Parts: sequence; C-alpha cells; structure tokens
Amino acid sequence: MITIRNISFAIEGKPLFEGASASIPPRTTVGVVGRNGCGKTTLFKLIRGELALDGGDIDIPRQARIGGVAQEAPASEHTLLETVLAADTERADLLARAETATDGTEIAEIQTRLVDIDAHSAEARAASILQGLGFDTEAQNRACSEFSGGWRMRVALAAVLFSAPDLLLLDEPTNYLDLEGTIWLETFLARYPHTCLVISHDRGLLNRAVKGILHLSDGTLTYYKGGYDAFDAMRQARLEQQVAAKRKQDAQRAHIQSFVDRFRAKASKARQAQSRLKMLEKMKPLAALTENAVAGFTFRTPEELPPPLIAVNGGAVGYDGPPVLSKLDFRLDQDDRIALLGANGQGKSTLSKLIADRLDLMDGDETRSKKLRIGYFAQHQLDELHEDETPIQHIARHFPDETPAKHRARLGAAGFGAAVAEVEARRLSGGQRARLLLMLATLDAPHLLILDEPTNHLDIESREALIHALNDYGGAVILVSHDAHLVEMVADRFWLVHEGRVTPYEGDMADYKRFLLSQRGAPGPAEEKPKARAKAEKPAPKPSAPPRRSPANLRADAEKCEARVTALQGMLAKIDARLNEVSLADHISPAELEKLGIKRAEIVDGLHRAEEMWMAALEQMEATG
Repeated sequence: MITIRNISFAIEGKPLFEGASASIPPRTTVGVVGRNGCGKTTLFKLIRGELALDGGDIDIPRQARIGGVAQEAPASEHTLLETVLAADTERADLLARAETATDGTEIAEIQTRLVDIDAHSAEARAASILQGLGFDTEAQNRACSEFSGGWRMRVALAAVLFSAPDLLLLDEPTNYLDLEGTIWLETFLARYPHTCLVISHDRGLLNRAVKGILHLSDGTLTYYKGGYDAFDAMRQARLEQQVAAKRKQDAQRAHIQSFVDRFRAKASKARQAQSRLKMLEKMKPLAALTENAVAGFTFRTPEELPPPLIAVNGGAVGYDGPPVLSKLDFRLDQDDRIALLGANGQGKSTLSKLIADRLDLMDGDETRSKKLRIGYFAQHQLDELHEDETPIQHIARHFPDETPAKHRARLGAAGFGAAVAEVEARRLSGGQRARLLLMLATLDAPHLLILDEPTNHLDIESREALIHALNDYGGAVILVSHDAHLVEMVADRFWLVHEGRVTPYEGDMADYKRFLLSQRGAPGPAEEKPKARAKAEKPAPKPSAPPRRSPANLRADAEKCEARVTALQGMLAKIDARLNEVSLADHISPAELEKLGIKRAEIVDGLHRAEEMWMAALEQMEATG
C-alpha cells in the first residue's frame, strides 16, 4: 500500500498540495486525474523522491522497485528486443554471473533464481510486449537508432512494462501510441499484477483498465473506487450535496444575523442577541465546492454543398518512390463522420493529406467541389505556430480588417481570456496551443474538418467539450485518434487503412478491439509463470452464415430490444432521482454514495449496449423489407 499523509508542496510560492492525504491499495491500477496544471506530474516526482516535500510524508514499502518512462530509449545499435530485455537488470546480472561462475553452489543458486524470475521465457514476454505496441518481428531485430523519437518512446514504455516494477508510474502513456497500441495497453494494465498509477485523460482507458481513481483538486487528494464514470457520478453528487449544504447554511446565517440586527439595541433582547452573535461567530462558513467549467469549442456550420465533396476512383498516393496507398475508391459527403483505423505507418496521415489537398494523386481520378473549404489539424502543426506571436496576433493574420475588439471576442468564445490572449505562443500550455490551432483551422467554417490526433494535450473535460462541438458541427469529419471514447462518440463509419489499401470496416469499436487483440495477442499478467504446454488444439471451424430469419422473428427481436431500452431508461431515472435526493440530505455514508455512482455507471453502459442492439435489429428489419 502507498500512504500519502498530509503532504504540502509549493512551486514559486504557489501551493500545489496543502495537507493532502490518500491511501492507494496494493496491486491496484489507479487512474490519476485532475485539470491541467493541478500537480499530477509533480506528484509522481514527489513519489520518486526527485522533489522534496515541504511537509508530510509518502510511505512506500521498503525495497519496492519504482519504474516509469522518463525519456525515450537511446538511439543505440542494440536491437529493440535487446533494449527491452536489458530493462530486467536482475536477469542481466544473473546471466552475466552464470557465464563466469565456477563454484558449484553459486551456479546452483544462480540457476534457481533464474527459474524463480522466469528468465527463460523472458525473450518471448519481451517480444509479446513489443508486438502489442506495434513492433513486428522484423522491427524487433532492428537497431534503436533506426527509429524516430516517437517510436523510441514506445520502446522505453515496452522496457518498463517488461521490467514489471512493484510501483509503475505512467504519465500520459497513450500520447505516443496509436489507437491500436492504446487498446493493447488498456488490456495489459487491467491485468498488471502490481501497483500502477497512470496519469491519463483517456476516458476509455480510465473506465476499462483501472480499479480506482485518484482525483487532484484544490491541493487535495481524494481516492474513489471504480472507473472514471463511477467517479464522475460520485463527484457530481458530492458537488451538488455541498452546494445544497452551503445554501442551507447561508440561509441560517442570514436568519441569525437578521435577529442580531433587530434586537441588539433592545435591553430585553440584548442577551439573546449576544448569544446568537456568538453562535454566528462559531459557525464556520462552508466553502462553495465548485469547479470552473472548461470553455467549449464552437465550430461554425458551413453552407450546404451538393454531393460529393470529394470523389476518388482508382487513386494512388505517396511520396518519392512507390505509392503508399493504391486502388483508392471513395467519396465524401457533407454528413460523413469517418474514423480512420490502422496501425501507425500504414498511411492514415498520407490519406489525410490527400483529402486535405496537401498531396496530389500519383494515379487515378479525383473530383472536388469548387467551393470546398477544408480545416486540417495535425499534432505536428503545434510546431507551426509563430512562437513569438500572441493568440490575438494569430487571429489578426487571418482577419486583418477586423478590429482588435472583434479579435478578442473570437478568442473569448474559444476560451482565451484577456490575459492569455496576450501571451506569446511559446509560453502557452500544450492544451492552449491545441485550442488555438483548432480555432484557426475552423475560422472560415470549413465543409470538411480533418482531425489527426486532436486530443493529446486536452484534459477530459476539454475532450468532452470537443465531442459536443463535433456532434453539433454541420460539416464532414475525418478523425484519426487514439482516444477510443472520442472515436465511438463522433464517428459513424470506419475506414481501415492496412497494407496499402483503404477499405470500409463494417464492425464497431468492440469488434475492432477483438480483432486487434487477436492479431497482436492479448497480454497476460506480467508475472504469470509458464504453464505446461497444452496439447495442440484443432482450429475452430469457420462459422457458417446464420440462417435468414423471418420478418416476424426480427420484429419480435426489435420489440424486445425496445423494451430493454425503456426498462433501463426507467432505472436510470430512478437512480438520478435518488442522487438528487441525496444532494439535499444532511448526511449520507460514503459507501452508499459510492454504490449509487457505480450502479449508475453500470446502467448507462447497459443502456448504450441495448440501444446499439435495438438499432441493429431495426436495420435488419429494413434490410428484409
């Protein structure tokens, strides 16, 4: 167990933690959440001892191995597999000793310890982790120096996962992963056998991979059991409860003050007035436990254009040399919401650049609407901002004829207050720079918006605001993101970019996750011992196509699904009503509040699945006429 007791820490006089305490259960994966700048990364540095506490203490079991990804793997001539294997320093030391040991007793001790730590399956485990993070067998045997910094960050992540420390600290690990790597990591962390703290703004990971949430807010720490949705429901209930309690106390204080003001001067009531004044002085005012809402995103709706916006037939696209993608046949209409699936390096960015008219076709035919406007956001564009210019100067570049007041109004609508509007781009946070680029990409109300990893620097609240804005937006969307929650909430169609082709993917995200884990191998517990080799099993027969069902059966299925949706909606309404009652109560046990939050999250999840089944049943009915 990790115990944090009454810690205090300040940076340049600004307190980040003031009397914060929390206990982390052993062998639990915990999500660390909080607004940008609240101190999550600083907490990791305090745990590692890189910073000294101003007060309090952090109790970690003695001899516990702490691991994390501090920087990318070095650009050495060692292969990726060798680099990952070297992360297990005990194994490397034992193997080195085994080569030089001559004493029989020492040799026996070394071999026994190698068996204890499962050293003989190390290469297979390391290769499995690298495979899950996107490195095939050929790549695993290439030197680290052949890979870019982003890929070497993956190697560093693979190394720390392989070393399986007693306390694993991961700070936004999905920022340098694609969707496929993120899905694999979710499964790995859900099965991690030791304690793991992961800072993440990925709602899907925080719901599927963790068993608890550590929330940082206003210099304090609060631990919640369950995933992010359960935490969010409990936090909202507590906020409402605190607001109700403060409202009640304010009314009570006003009543007492009114009595004091009326009767203080009367001799017959002076003693009573004095008594109530003392009561008022002893009544400690309750703080309003509220959080500042994040600024939303606003994307102007463009005018309608006749379909298609873009059509490509027999296309091929690439750079110098053979095409990256070929035999391209697709069209885009203004109501399309398409997510691009596929591992890094398969050509998703190349396809995005073709659609954005930043690459020309090498072969084939293309038609585009003459009035088509395209907004394009890519992570590498964060470096394209003018570092010495402020947000208001960036806006003035696009609208030189507008007044400064109009420029400020545009920035204010995008969440940039008066102070931030005058800050040079190089001093803006990653989230602020991403917001500025999103605003610049959508200033002229584009008919098509291409978003390539738009969420890397956005916190959860900002990601939710982006989802709402995209769903309200009246143009087409092409989305590339490692955030499965964003993909599920925005996209209604999927294109798979794989082995030089772009094809429609007919399944949903759950189907794609199953497909991906079957390709890369579902990760097992880091310390799982090798089991006796099982007898070779015959491959499962390929399932035959299901028989056609009658219209009456399909209609019955749809009615059952509709009834299930209605029932779950009723259950959700009862839970919400109970939470509203709870917010008005003077007292409620944390256990009851926790159960309500977890139950609500389960009902919401079930409702989403039931709605999907209902829609699928209706589509089958339509298909059969």
